[in-house]
Amino acid sequence: MTQFLMLAAAAAPAGEGTVQQITRQFGWTPTLFFSQVITFVIVAVALKKFAYGPLLKVLDERKQRIVEGLASAEKARLELASAQVKVQEILNQANAQANKMIEDARAAAAKVQEAETQKAVAQAADIMAKARQAADAEHVRMLVDLRREVGRLVVSTTSKVAGKVLTPDDQQRLAEEANRQVAA
Repeated sequence: MTQFLMLAAAAAPAGEGTVQQITRQFGWTPTLFFSQVITFVIVAVALKKFAYGPLLKVLDERKQRIVEGLASAEKARLELASAQVKVQEILNQANAQANKMIEDARAAAAKVQEAETQKAVAQAADIMAKARQAADAEHVRMLVDLRREVGRLVVSTTSKVAGKVLTPDDQQRLAEEANRQVAA
């Protein structure tokens, strides 16, 4: 700025003050200056009211929406974290219930297996007892048949050897003797 003053002073005629020189050099007139100041103030007030005011209002509204959006995003993040915790808890509970159900099923299967094993053992013992009874009955029947056959053979052989016909009392006596010997 001092350079402009020096240039203006150098170009001005001698005897004039620096302010007069500058005003003459730049062509400053007070009426034009004040009319430009008034015009500037009117334009500044009009811009503030019609341009900057609404623009600042829109910017404030946008700033408020951004703040609300960030708050909403933070709230959603917290809700998501809470939901993830709840999901994890539910999964843990479901796993615990599933494990309990599996253990219960295993215990029930073991009980059923034990019961079926006991039934099978009982059936096997029953079958063995019936087989023994059948074998004993068959043994007794075979012994009775054997005694009868031995008695008949003894009677038949004795009658052939003795050459005489045996009476029923003799046959009975010989059969009983043969049975005693077979039983001993």
